[in-house]
Amino acid sequence: MLTLKSRREIELMRQACQLVAQAHRIIAEMVAPGVTTAALDRAVEEFFAAHQAQPLFKGVEGVVPFPAVTCISVNDQVVHGIPGPYELREGDILSVDTGCRLNGWCGDGAWTYPVGRVDDLKSRLLSAGQGALKTAIQGMGTRKKWSQVARQIERSVQRAGFSVVEDFVGHGIGRDMHEDPEVPNYVCEDLAERDFPIKPGLVVAIEPMVNVGTPEVEVLDDHWTVVTADGAPSAHFEHTVAMTREGPLILTEGLGA
Repeated sequence: MLTLKSRREIELMRQACQLVAQAHRIIAEMVAPGVTTAALDRAVEEFFAAHQAQPLFKGVEGVVPFPAVTCISVNDQVVHGIPGPYELREGDILSVDTGCRLNGWCGDGAWTYPVGRVDDLKSRLLSAGQGALKTAIQGMGTRKKWSQVARQIERSVQRAGFSVVEDFVGHGIGRDMHEDPEVPNYVCEDLAERDFPIKPGLVVAIEPMVNVGTPEVEVLDDHWTVVTADGAPSAHFEHTVAMTREGPLILTEGLGA
């Protein structure tokens, strides 16, 4: 079931999303060789606390509750990486996903950052991931159903020579971080059954995860960190986007800048 948002509700969501974008700007300024992923997480936690925003990720239930306000995933880690003592190294790529609730409304966004200079393969991977997200947002403004956009995303990634992760998808978002509908980034057998119309009031978190090699993934023994099955690098980009009568509106605009 789609829960469409009013203009007022979208504006309230934008305020939460802009805190997420600002948190990412803090991350972007800090990313450098020698910085620990725990330090990045601590900076975001302090930022949210200073703005009376509730972190969405910390304490999320699982086999063990998620222990941090950010998911930080390095190189072959796809998503849900747990921040800790790891020190960033020149040539790493660093995927950071975080979200917060402000005045009852949620924002969510992810970006993958290069640490110093990265090799050509990783550079092309980052470009492909950003391109996939851009394709999706543009598609919202020209297509009537999400299945058409999902097809565009997958083709964009495949043309670049990479693969789309299928085990994880985007989602609706509003008062809760995860709402209907599921928002796939690829074409699957049951896509027609999962399809939904793109119309004003729809707000979704679009988050293609793009792998260099196989789209297959595995979960590590910490019960959270997802890695590529072949050990190849992965990139993750996410915006919260509202569909308005004037077209798609990126609520997390400025994220990754």
